[in-house]
Amino acid sequence: MPSTYLFKDRKDAARQLAQRLLPLRLHHPLVLAIPRGAVPIGAIIADQLQGELDVVLVRKLASPFDREYAIGAIDERGNRLLSTTFELTDASRVWLEMEAAEQLAKLRQRRADYGGGRPPADPCGRHVVIVDDGLATGATMAAALRAVRIELPLELIVAVPVAAPSSLKLIAPLADRVVCLHAPPGFAAVGQYYKRFPQVEEEEVVKLLHHCFAVQTVVPQNG
Repeated sequence: MPSTYLFKDRKDAARQLAQRLLPLRLHHPLVLAIPRGAVPIGAIIADQLQGELDVVLVRKLASPFDREYAIGAIDERGNRLLSTTFELTDASRVWLEMEAAEQLAKLRQRRADYGGGRPPADPCGRHVVIVDDGLATGATMAAALRAVRIELPLELIVAVPVAAPSSLKLIAPLADRVVCLHAPPGFAAVGQYYKRFPQVEEEEVVKLLHHCFAVQTVVPQNG
């Protein structure tokens, strides 16, 4: 419904988020976008903050009985984050090893596609902003936060245009700071708050990241 629109599109949301982040005066910020929908947002925020853009890659570990049900998550370095309900799913350790290996291979392929041989940016000792275009359950953001926390950032910040109030409760203990523009009651889906919310295609993500990486290589980072 038009009355629920909070943003014209992802660019509009990104500019609004950047305005909230700029006063924080982050040192040598690293903006990590969750593919695919957050990459256009992350690119604008990184540009406004004069920071570095990269992606944070995590994949769910699915139950053998229901591929939509997550028993945990894995990051591209192979760190596993099992759900608190893992033991209740009857998923065997053998299945877990097979599933983890399959998803790790997919993450490494995605890094190769996105990075073009460029290693992941190092979050250690930096202000890190993890961006998504919205939070419904918050599960992916939670996995991303846990994965990046292991890398010892100076401060770990979540930046999202809109989120379900319940998802903010989930991620708040995992972040040092949460910047969320809107947390409307009765949240149903992220897309309902955007006037235009097209799917972000893989080709667009690759093109955008490669362009940003090229610029970041040429232009020295502040700080």
